Amino acid sequence: MTFRAVVQRTGIAVIRRIAVLLVCVLVVSGCGGGAHTFVVKAVAAGVPSLAPFFDEKQGLGHDTQVRSMPVRGTLQQGDTPGLYGGTRQPTICDVAKLKRFLTDPANHQKAVAWSSVLGITTDQIPGYLDRLTPVLLRHDTLVQNHDYRKGKATPYNSLLQAGIAILVDEQGEPAAKCSCGNPLRPFKGDAGRISVKFADGNKKWQGYEPSSVVAVQPAPRKMERLALVDVDDPDVGITRPVGTTGKHDSTFDARRQQAVPNVMGATFGEARRQLVSSGLAVGYGGSAAPSDDARVTASDPPAGTELGFGQYVTLTVSGGTSGGATRTPSTPPAPTTSGPTVGPPTSTAPPSTSPTAPPTTSSPPASPPSSPPPSSPKSEPPPSSSPPSSSPTTGSPSVVTSSPVTSVPATTSAAPVTIVPVTSSAPVTSSAPVTSSAPVTSEPVTRDPVTGTPTTTET
Repeated sequence: MTFRAVVQRTGIAVIRRIAVLLVCVLVVSGCGGGAHTFVVKAVAAGVPSLAPFFDEKQGLGHDTQVRSMPVRGTLQQGDTPGLYGGTRQPTICDVAKLKRFLTDPANHQKAVAWSSVLGITTDQIPGYLDRLTPVLLRHDTLVQNHDYRKGKATPYNSLLQAGIAILVDEQGEPAAKCSCGNPLRPFKGDAGRISVKFADGNKKWQGYEPSSVVAVQPAPRKMERLALVDVDDPDVGITRPVGTTGKHDSTFDARRQQAVPNVMGATFGEARRQLVSSGLAVGYGGSAAPSDDARVTASDPPAGTELGFGQYVTLTVSGGTSGGATRTPSTPPAPTTSGPTVGPPTSTAPPSTSPTAPPTTSSPPASPPSSPPPSSPKSEPPPSSSPPSSSPTTGSPSVVTSSPVTSVPATTSAAPVTIVPVTSSAPVTSSAPVTSSAPVTSEPVTRDPVTGTPTTTET
């Protein structure tokens, strides 16, 4: 009996140890490599929603067949050149029909659910729709989609196939799916940790590549027009004013070459603005975009390389204090033209709004044209930035063409610290390089002490 009892106690102890060991293994495996995966429902072009806000048989919107384009960097801002496409065919989204539907008293419950997703009231729906612009996706795009179930908007993460027609707002952010009217919001999750489920008639489409999907975040400022790529003829670009459906489109040559500006030493946010102003897209390595204050150490291809509209320039950065992708919070309140539209010859970027820009002393330095205080006799010290030997014309004329960040009249006391080679608020941007090589060691009242470094080049 004693021997049996000993064996039983030993067996129980062994079992307990094994159990504890298994728990430890599960905990370690869960914490170490088992990062949370975000389940995403695939939505193929032309496949109707199972729970739409709007009956898709009534022809609210029309998708098309577009092969998803490769991307360099999952998180892209809404003003990225070439992010969206368009067509010169009849309208792809009947905004007027959607407005009539949502303002019809018979559809009030749907209107309440629809507007609540977008953070507006039902009374604001007509004005909100007037500011939306129809586009076609050129990339498989992650969004937070919403079905209409039991009188409410039901959110779920979704991957929209390239070729789907959507409405975007003034900052290029997806707002609604055209064919069914379902409201869209930014994807909530890590785009690098998704598990896409193809079901309910949404079969895996040709060209789908898990590593080449995008999630869109709002552009830093509201835009007045979008620069799109014609999905039927990629050599043609389309300039579409925000809030229009295609009747006021103009075209430009998307093959027109632009030189990659010199962004070495600039912050990632500044470099991005220069590239977007030149009609070029920004690429980066890794699943998360660099912070805006990270410093650019290299670009691929290098400065001076000629590229067509919407082509990628991959930036390598170092440092940065604010982790992840950040958006410049202090931007000029007046809406300007979309960064991409400055490249095309047909876009008449209305910088007339920029001279009224208030002294937003954000990260970009101020430009001297409106700040010539002769009372500050700073003629001796050159700009305090590190490499003053760099060529002052770091922003090529292509950079100067649109300085979208017009943070101009920041009249700081130390005028020589204004180290931007671009005259930020000058409506005629061609005047920017006037001070191309004026050394700061010139006269005390040099009106343009902008022989600064390319590290803070601002456009």
